[in-house]
Amino acid sequence: MTEVRSELHGPLAHPRRQRGVAERCRVRSHAEAWDQKARSANLLCTRNSSANANRSMVDEKEQKVNSMTYQKPLGILVSGNTLWNTWRQTYPDVEAFEPDLHGVNLHQAQLRGIDFHETDLTEADLQQADLRGADLRGADLRHTNLRGADLSDANLQSAHIRGADLRGANLCRANLQGADLSHANLRGADLLGANWKKALLDEVQFDEADLPTEDLKEVDGDKYQETLTQRLASVALHTAAA
Repeated sequence: MTEVRSELHGPLAHPRRQRGVAERCRVRSHAEAWDQKARSANLLCTRNSSANANRSMVDEKEQKVNSMTYQKPLGILVSGNTLWNTWRQTYPDVEAFEPDLHGVNLHQAQLRGIDFHETDLTEADLQQADLRGADLRGADLRHTNLRGADLSDANLQSAHIRGADLRGANLCRANLQGADLSHANLRGADLLGANWKKALLDEVQFDEADLPTEDLKEVDGDKYQETLTQRLASVALHTAAA
């Protein structure tokens, strides 16, 4: 700008030359202004791009979470026991709280160590399924087909097993504390070492079941004597028939 002033006000200044210098100054000022605007615009675009990228990443994560959270339980179960158990532990306050598997076909399924606590498995087909060490606390197993299923070491505390078919099932060392087994069919089941404390056994069929009499001492209240009488009558009937 020092040179510009000298050209405009110097001793050899000429009107035409002064106008030329002034025009160049004006053009230069406009160029600098546009350059500043361009840089500002580029900076704003960069910031917007970063914000959009971050927003896209968040949306993608939310979509993944939502797709897994609200996916049908059976769709997750068929992906494997590990994913199922992870889903239940990660989202306990949504659909994973009480999954609906009513009437599902899990015939001969490999479900060892599965987390089925509080799950609705009413009228499901779990015949010959591997449920060793499964968590079935509070599960709804009413009228479920568990014939020949392996439930050894499974936790069935407070489970609803009323009217279930457990013929030939393996319930060795299973925790049946407080479970409702009313009207369940346990013919030929292996019940060695099972925990029966406070279990409900109204009208349970124990024919040919492998169940030591002393194990029934943990049955709640008067049900012990009732079940023991039923058990002894069943044994006597089969002995007479033989």
